[in-house]
Amino acid sequence: MTREVITQSADETIAFGRTLTELLSPPKLVLLRGDLGAGKTTLVKGIAAGFAAAEEEDVTSPTFTLVHEYRGPGASLYHIDLYRVDTPRELETLGLDDLRSNASVLLIEWGEKFPRLLRERDVEISLERQGENGRKITIMS
Repeated sequence: MTREVITQSADETIAFGRTLTELLSPPKLVLLRGDLGAGKTTLVKGIAAGFAAAEEEDVTSPTFTLVHEYRGPGASLYHIDLYRVDTPRELETLGLDDLRSNASVLLIEWGEKFPRLLRERDVEISLERQGENGRKITIMS
């Protein structure tokens, strides 16, 4: 199934993220695709809020820490950024398999760099800029 949505602002992207809890109910491995600044973390703000795992303002990019964890009453969300991870060996040292459980949702940015994650993904969400503030969000599940 493929679904496409256009948002016109960061607030609309966050609001759309809040609506994805049913689609992303655990366990899920989700690849988030898009160029730098495409809105991946903005979408995760809404997803985390939708799961009551974090307030929108508490969700930040895991670019340097690589993994941020947000725990909600029904799910543990792991926001993972693989931009700085270059080899399968580096990927293995992150222990992503240890994060997977029946109550977890892994939201992985730049996961398309690794064929294993492309094979294992349950959902793929692509974000593409549409002008200055607009985003085209494509969901494949």
